[in-house]
Amino acid sequence: MTKRALIIGAGPAGLTAAYELLKKSDDWEVTVLEESEVFGGISRTVCHNGNRMDMGGHRFFSKVPEVNAWWDELLPRQGSPSRDDIILKREVTLNPGGPDPEKEDRVMLRRNRVSRIFFNQKFFDYPITLKLELFQNMGLRDTMSAGFSYLAGMMKKRKENSLEDFYINRFGKKLYSMFFEHYTENLWGRHPSEIDPSWGAQRVKGVSVTAVLKNALEKQFGKKDRKVETSLIEEFSYPKLGPGELWDVTADEVRRMGGTILTGARVIRLHKTEEGKLSGLTYLKDDKETDLAGDVIISSMPLKDLVAGMNDVPENIRRIAEGLPYRDYMTVGVLTDQLRLQNKTDIKTLGNIVPDNWVYVHDRSVKMGRFQIYNNWSPYMVKDPEHTVWLGLEYFCSEGDELWSMSDEEFARLGVREMILLGLIDSDRSVRDTHVERVKKAYPAYFDTYSEIDTLIAWLSEIDNLYCVGRNGQHRYNNIDHSMCTSFEAVNNIISGRSDKSNIWSVNTEKEYHEEKK
Repeated sequence: MTKRALIIGAGPAGLTAAYELLKKSDDWEVTVLEESEVFGGISRTVCHNGNRMDMGGHRFFSKVPEVNAWWDELLPRQGSPSRDDIILKREVTLNPGGPDPEKEDRVMLRRNRVSRIFFNQKFFDYPITLKLELFQNMGLRDTMSAGFSYLAGMMKKRKENSLEDFYINRFGKKLYSMFFEHYTENLWGRHPSEIDPSWGAQRVKGVSVTAVLKNALEKQFGKKDRKVETSLIEEFSYPKLGPGELWDVTADEVRRMGGTILTGARVIRLHKTEEGKLSGLTYLKDDKETDLAGDVIISSMPLKDLVAGMNDVPENIRRIAEGLPYRDYMTVGVLTDQLRLQNKTDIKTLGNIVPDNWVYVHDRSVKMGRFQIYNNWSPYMVKDPEHTVWLGLEYFCSEGDELWSMSDEEFARLGVREMILLGLIDSDRSVRDTHVERVKKAYPAYFDTYSEIDTLIAWLSEIDNLYCVGRNGQHRYNNIDHSMCTSFEAVNNIISGRSDKSNIWSVNTEKEYHEEKK
């Protein structure tokens, strides 16, 4: 007898779950409900006047063989050079027999990873690397201060009660104040002293001054087969038309295999029985409420909204869920004739622009957190990559605050003013076009009631036909591969009948960093 799986959300976790369940079993009818009209969640691609925007920047790199095989199946790696590699005669990693990106869209490119910090109108490697340019940019006084500060921190380690403690233990107070304190507070809207250290443990595992020194020495002496930390990977995969392309393709495959995807369908209630199971849900589409019965529910919706939509929730559980914090995200795409930034690297680029995929802005005079250069993610993201530069200026905010409440026109003007202030462009006369996007609940945050999340997880795990997956579905700062892995585990549990969900919740909690390569 066929059973029905209801999947909430058509982002990476939701679509992966739908695809895997339909592929691995003939016993399930699958319905995916997506609140918006597009696929991919924060990993979607937005197209504006022929130029594409990546919401947040997404490197496709994983140490999980199943994830890499999955990507290869849906978007095969390129077998011929892309447009910019052809023009610049750059060498690129090719997959023999793979598709030609000049002729086919369904292809994954191989791209160089360049991400740097912009501080005092100078570029610093991310993470910091020990070379002459670093000391020249910092100056003798700051270099000496950072060195003594690091040594002092090594002699007396802090107890890691906060993210501030975590960073100071690894970098010392001086480097922390220069390269972590302001950016982190800008990102989360909270000082690092108020944030749980587990966020740092997830995002910069193994990265420290000691790791940087070891990395520099191994490079100097040509040691190979070493482990490379997440921020040190030099190459990654990227869909020709941006990350959303992968999820558009996945949605097409889900439909081809018989799955149903409802867009514009916002889940507003989940029906919990007296026995503690979920019998189905109610969604709102075109101002009409519709009930759907289901045997299992796979949810990637924010935990706050999931619990708010349930009946018969204990008061303590409801309090924890309501108190889970999020950080929202705004970006303005800016099309300009050129950048003032000089490319002082040996990496060739179209128009000789700086080669960065994204740049972390550590300047206390602006509100900008990062900016992306879409030309460097894929030349096919930009309508005219040889003569224009298409950037995404990224801002972290909270729904309803000053930034969020700005009109698109006001926000675009702010972004352009800050570009001029940072020295990215000379004046607004070089700006050809702008476009604003907003993303709610982009970043699950690690403060407030997050310290009690284990209690919430234990309660949710008792609902035997509910499976929480993905970044917001687990309130965890997952990368794409981790979100996919939570769905792999959930589908395996459903098919095998496993009731213990610890394997799903344990994804991305290992001490070894997830983007390490061997």
